[in-house]
Amino acid sequence: MKIYFYLSLITLILFSCKVEPQPIAYGEDHCRFCDMTVVDKTHAAELTTKKGRSTIFDAIECMVHQVNKDQSEEKMAYLLVADYANPGELTNAQTATYLISTKIKSPMGANLSAFSTMNLAAKHQLEFGGDLYAWEQLKTKLSK
Repeated sequence: MKIYFYLSLITLILFSCKVEPQPIAYGEDHCRFCDMTVVDKTHAAELTTKKGRSTIFDAIECMVHQVNKDQSEEKMAYLLVADYANPGELTNAQTATYLISTKIKSPMGANLSAFSTMNLAAKHQLEFGGDLYAWEQLKTKLSK
């Protein structure tokens, strides 16, 4: 009987330590960087540390500013951004393609949107104009 108790305890400990991003509670969560309520499912962002702490942002540029400020990207398990083409879905920030277009307004005014693939970003660039960026390029642009 003791062996089952210990096996159950070990299993519980292993599964409770799993690091995962948390669902964004739109209309309730507040941005860590600017303290605005997160409502826009096409521009939100989230980072989760390797220790499991998730931080929500109302705009991608808020997360980029936080990452640039803390220089803490190596401490992150997840860097996620909303996929503009699929509202409410998050995609990897480091592999996403970004579009800055004055025809797509974002919550903090950077006119910045993310796309899960280069093809989606290019398609929206044809429709809305603007410039495309990769993650490292975007961090450099927003650090100025």
